Amino acid sequence: MKKLFYYFIKYIIKLTSLCYFRKIRIYGLEKIPKQGGVLFSPNHQGAFLDPLLVGCNIPAQVTSLTRSDVFGGPLQWFMDALKMLPIYRIRNGYSNLRKNEAIFQRCKNLLSKNQMIMMFSEASHHDEYYLQALSKGSSRLAFEAQENSDNPVYIVPVGINYGHHRNPYCDLHLVFGEPILIKTFTKKKGDKPELINRIKESLRLGMKRCLWLPNNDQYYQDRKKLIHDGNTKKSFEEIKKGIEDQSLAPRNTLKKQSWKKMIVGLFSIPNLPPLLIIKKVLGLFEDIVFYSSIKMSTGMILFVLWWLIIFTASNAMWGSKIGLLITISCISLLYVRQILSNKFS
Repeated sequence: MKKLFYYFIKYIIKLTSLCYFRKIRIYGLEKIPKQGGVLFSPNHQGAFLDPLLVGCNIPAQVTSLTRSDVFGGPLQWFMDALKMLPIYRIRNGYSNLRKNEAIFQRCKNLLSKNQMIMMFSEASHHDEYYLQALSKGSSRLAFEAQENSDNPVYIVPVGINYGHHRNPYCDLHLVFGEPILIKTFTKKKGDKPELINRIKESLRLGMKRCLWLPNNDQYYQDRKKLIHDGNTKKSFEEIKKGIEDQSLAPRNTLKKQSWKKMIVGLFSIPNLPPLLIIKKVLGLFEDIVFYSSIKMSTGMILFVLWWLIIFTASNAMWGSKIGLLITISCISLLYVRQILSNKFS
């Protein structure tokens, strides 16, 4: 039952992401090792949207490590079905930190049994394009799993590149990098901490190769402006090269004029109730990194419910043909609204 639920949710998320983003480009799926344990290490720019996007585009089941405060209570069955394991932090109390040892041991066992897991190596989530400092957690986990297994263990760097961190209908480039074979490090001479640091450095370089704009240097703000609606329609390599040599067209800095807000507002009217609810929910979160995650997850539920209400009501009053026409019009107008909203941002 849980396995069936896992794949059902996986394909629902995949379908929703195809509606939320203008275009999703995936690079390097063929690089994922067919044999051995695999630890995926993505960058973390989109809160809980990140593991959903990576997980739904990997053919096999993936066990994800996520923050512990979403576990327990009535949601526990769903978290187990979605193959999620809790990670405890200092804010959860020092006594809970000890529980991580059991979680990490479980992950090592999964890797030694040729399973796939996902762990975010950056210290925290953020809404910038550059790669933050990596913790040693994923490198140490893979190293210790390989120490106790004859099967190969790999770390696969993953780059999640959003055309916009808050607005829907942007482009998404999901890049899987060259796998790092951990056995090549466990066979080398040296202290364990030194070898783990070498893995972390290899992972850092691998993740940077998967990102449009990996470095927070003196040119970062200028290069960040080059990532916009038109440029992200290009291939990953074209964007990355264009940012590095600054050959891409700069962001079109349109002033926020009242007539643009009015146009977006007019196209919002047919879907106003779910849009207002989403806006209200967003107001509960101070961390803007959650915005895309909330928009996509709540929109997945609210818009479908709203369109069902629209169809049911219009069908009862004017018949199924008119009801279907009105419902399709609402969906189409939302689509146009998303395009305009992204253009005018």
